[in-house]
Amino acid sequence: MLVAYQVIWDFLDSVHERTPGRGVEGTHLFKALVDALDPASAPCNYYLHCPWQDDGGYLGALVEACQENCARLPGYGAVAPLVALETARLDVLALNHEPDRDEQDASLRMWATREFPEPSEVSWWELSAACSAPLAIYALLALAADGDVAPLRPDSVWNAYFPWVDATATMLDSYVDYAEDRASGEHIYVEHYGRWEHAVERVGQLVSRSMSSAEHLPDRERHRLIIGCMAAMYLTKDAARTSAMRASTTHVARCGGSLTRGLIPVLRIWRSAYGLRAA
Repeated sequence: MLVAYQVIWDFLDSVHERTPGRGVEGTHLFKALVDALDPASAPCNYYLHCPWQDDGGYLGALVEACQENCARLPGYGAVAPLVALETARLDVLALNHEPDRDEQDASLRMWATREFPEPSEVSWWELSAACSAPLAIYALLALAADGDVAPLRPDSVWNAYFPWVDATATMLDSYVDYAEDRASGEHIYVEHYGRWEHAVERVGQLVSRSMSSAEHLPDRERHRLIIGCMAAMYLTKDAARTSAMRASTTHVARCGGSLTRGLIPVLRIWRSAYGLRAA
């Protein structure tokens, strides 16, 4: 189930990056991510604004497979409202690939203001970054696999993952790909912090807050392990270990606590063994 949904996520991200005029038109394409987690939704032509239309039924089959598996999850009814809330905000993914940087910033700010009108302890770009990651959705789906969801309080899991863990995932990705994204002209979330030092400090704070947010969850050690592995996976990428990044990466790793620091050498070995040092 989670693998199929991640395949849809990565596939649509790739298709949208290669779609001429990609921008708000891409919201129709990303509707597949919404429909995939709504068993009652009828699949549609997600390629309406794409120059190509025929994928041999690939995307539709993935959507239907996710829908069928959602319906089989014994606790899906308990998490469905929160899943629907998360997926309804996935139109932000189209804005992340808007080629005009000025228009992109304006659109993202407007989107965040509309979706989150109340004052927040996180910035508007951190909110849009959080909505650009699927970790809260995955945590809710994993919870739904348990038949007795009510005692586990789906809202507590959601509050731990959103915005903290989701924002951390997006910011870590932006942090490690900073040099590559600058060279290619892609949107760089960490640039919204202004100075690099501020970005590094805030990314570290997000990692720390994510780890602490899991403290009061059922199976907290499992959640902390997931968060620690995520941080260590990003921080062991070759791009995060260059001479220019080494000191800042060490700082961010420290913010993840002893678990994250302990996982880093393990994942370095794993990356080397499987030839994934740059991935």
